[in-house]
Amino acid sequence: MFKKWLIIFFGPLLFSCNYLDIVPDNVATVDHIFRMRSTTEQYLFTMYSYLPNYVDAYNYHVFLGGDELWANDYNVNQPAPAWQIAKGFQNVVNPYSNYWIGANGGRGMFVAIRDCNTFLENIHKVPDMDDYEKNRWAAEALFLKAYFHFYLFRMYGPIPLIEKNLPITSNTEAVKVSQMPVDSCVNFIARLLDEAAVNLPERILNEATENGRITRSAAKALKARLLVTAASPLFNGNPDYGAYTGKDGVQLFNTAYDAAKWERAAIACKEAIDECHAGGHQLYYFNPAFLPFPGSAETITEMSIRNALCEKFNTEAIWTSTNNRATTLQRENLPRLYSGDKQSTTLSSFGVPMKVAEQFYTKNGVPISEDLNWNYNTRYATRSATTAEKLRLKPNYTTANLNFDREVRFYASLGFDGARWFGQGRFNDEEPVYMEAKLGQISNNHAWAYSMTGYWAKKLVNPQSVSSVTEITIQSYPWPVIRLADIYLLYAEALNEWQGPSGEAYKWIDLVRKRAGLQGVETSWQQFSKNPGAPASKAGLRKIIRQERLIELAFEGQRFWDLRRWKEAESVLNQPITGWNVFGKTAPDYYQVKYIYNQVFRKRDYLWPVREEDLIENKNLVQSPGW
Repeated sequence: MFKKWLIIFFGPLLFSCNYLDIVPDNVATVDHIFRMRSTTEQYLFTMYSYLPNYVDAYNYHVFLGGDELWANDYNVNQPAPAWQIAKGFQNVVNPYSNYWIGANGGRGMFVAIRDCNTFLENIHKVPDMDDYEKNRWAAEALFLKAYFHFYLFRMYGPIPLIEKNLPITSNTEAVKVSQMPVDSCVNFIARLLDEAAVNLPERILNEATENGRITRSAAKALKARLLVTAASPLFNGNPDYGAYTGKDGVQLFNTAYDAAKWERAAIACKEAIDECHAGGHQLYYFNPAFLPFPGSAETITEMSIRNALCEKFNTEAIWTSTNNRATTLQRENLPRLYSGDKQSTTLSSFGVPMKVAEQFYTKNGVPISEDLNWNYNTRYATRSATTAEKLRLKPNYTTANLNFDREVRFYASLGFDGARWFGQGRFNDEEPVYMEAKLGQISNNHAWAYSMTGYWAKKLVNPQSVSSVTEITIQSYPWPVIRLADIYLLYAEALNEWQGPSGEAYKWIDLVRKRAGLQGVETSWQQFSKNPGAPASKAGLRKIIRQERLIELAFEGQRFWDLRRWKEAESVLNQPITGWNVFGKTAPDYYQVKYIYNQVFRKRDYLWPVREEDLIENKNLVQSPGW
């Protein structure tokens, strides 16, 4: 039954006759490409180049397209396709971040799939390669083909499945493909990943030349992410899409909930974890020997959290995109820490909304609204920090109660008025750099370089990056697409949804929490929470796991997708964007909650719209629900 859905396709012919005139040139170059190893390798690397630009916040939708970062109107005055999505301006005429055809901030995933198929069809022809290398490169192409399909599936839901390229003699009707049911899409992508894993290496041995290339661990991890996504409420038993059918009348979503999907996801997560461990991956812990001065336990924990993202090719990074190096992304999130005109190059135009700052736990490892020892009702009041708090806050400096007694991930991930900013070329606990962000102070004394909310995404800034009175030096890092903590938490989620709370589920959450300096879930809730029994129920543990993911993976792009697959976006993304009154010069004026933007997220926004022009040119396509 599944095979009859597979679509044969040739390259750029996909949805528009405008692409037909480039086909002859494409065919003429195929034999040239695969005549020798060197040109074939170039083609392989070209396929990697189709990966999304993970660090381009203006176009890559997971940053400005959701609610985790909010741009400064006075600085980000360009169209910024991603931000238009967050503002509710998505449309069907020219969709933002269009990965279907590659427009308006997106990249053409179907063109990428075309090139993967071309590679797979011709790799066996290369004369100066042995079979091992051919098989490995083919496996990389299979992985990328699966990833490009997965990327489209996560955005659009039902998509065409491109098994092979069409022959050049195919007429225009042959390329008018149809979307396939969600379950068929998932099975197709999972099969590609299984096939790829067979011939992928366990680990990268030649790190100098091959870092960023696909391993078996990456294939297993992507399969885990795929199957958890497929088992989640958006795709598993979603009644909202009961009337969503193809032109042939076939239902594109199965609206009946299937618990077996969680079992399948849990098995895939465990296989991924086992493979990652065998390949040498482990949770990253910062080595204090790399500090020029003795560091406190809290500083070491902060560096573990920040460098799990920022230290290139660390042990936790399962798959890293070497084509995407975080440079401008850091400048947008780096506050001004010293006076001087040269510092305008920090940009400093992204802010973190208040609701994201509030999601981090207290120092006791439970939500701020649940901690028995933390006054949630006075969180917007102010007080002065003490000398004992100097590793987090500036002594004798007035800041909000919200910024006191929080977990280390709060201080590692966020910069704010009165916060310590560890790094900046100063790796000495006794010589701290502090932020001052009221109007006219160092971090808020420029006409356009400031956070609209009063919080900065410190986590995105490499501790090695330095800004001074005279210059700025950005220590860029390649973007980690998948890291081990993500898979641990996916496994805990799948176990809970499949079997309910268990010691095995707690184990993987607690490993992540331990790195953050927190006690385990059961202990923390029993000792400090107003709801001590929460971890013992499926619903309670589900809420805990989801918040743990939002905290641990903050600013890494997962929140954007998690809120959608959980079907929580309608609730969370309809909350207003708020922050401090950053135009206040005194503490009483500054520490007032200000409404910045009222976001609107509608049910139709869960899936991307297909461009109207594509629907006109291909009558076999149907529009996503609500559009």
